[in-house]
Amino acid sequence: MTNPLDQTLNNPITEDDIAHYLSITPDFFQRHAELLAAVQFTSPHSNRAVSLQERQAEMLREKIKLLEQRIMEMIRHGNDNVLLSDKILRLASTLLAGLETRTLPDQIEQQICHLFAVPQASVRVWGVAAEFADESFAKGVSDDAKVFASSLPEPFCGLNTGFEATAWLANPDGATSLALIPLRNSAAGSASPAFGMLVLASADAQRFTSGMGTDFLARIGDVVSAALTRLH
Repeated sequence: MTNPLDQTLNNPITEDDIAHYLSITPDFFQRHAELLAAVQFTSPHSNRAVSLQERQAEMLREKIKLLEQRIMEMIRHGNDNVLLSDKILRLASTLLAGLETRTLPDQIEQQICHLFAVPQASVRVWGVAAEFADESFAKGVSDDAKVFASSLPEPFCGLNTGFEATAWLANPDGATSLALIPLRNSAAGSASPAFGMLVLASADAQRFTSGMGTDFLARIGDVVSAALTRLH
């Protein structure tokens, strides 16, 4: 007959065994309440010994603090989104205010720089009506740039790696990061060819990054696209 002591020595109880036992025996600490007061932990905050209850309270406070931080971030992002939505509405209102068609591109550039604190902005439109063909906003765009604009399903954000569109800016050397927004008939969707492009630029490399969201930039593109259809 096998000696139980030999079995215990050959198969010692592990931490997993203890954890499993406690998980299926929830009344263990009710029968041995003195253990809760006797168990001691080292606090990560003060390097002193604390009781189990105190350590649990510390962990709970840490979780509450983390949740509070997340809530504050959500509130901040919500406020930022409200402000951005308001600015897009103000842009749309300005462009619907009966501005002269010929001045629309210049007005768009000025309004975007003013409302969104963008250092530089420029608009180019192709395929315009003959009466606008000699305007600066209808010149200086290569076929490659037109193809590139049409290939963008959403706005591009990132560092300036030598994009042709920077040549449309007043200060190309000051364009470290860019947002390139294709302009197209929004009713036809992103599959339709672009008829123009809006360029936003900053000397700050972190202003327009590859990881940033582009939803609001896309909405700006929709508003600008709708306004500039009058040029065709």
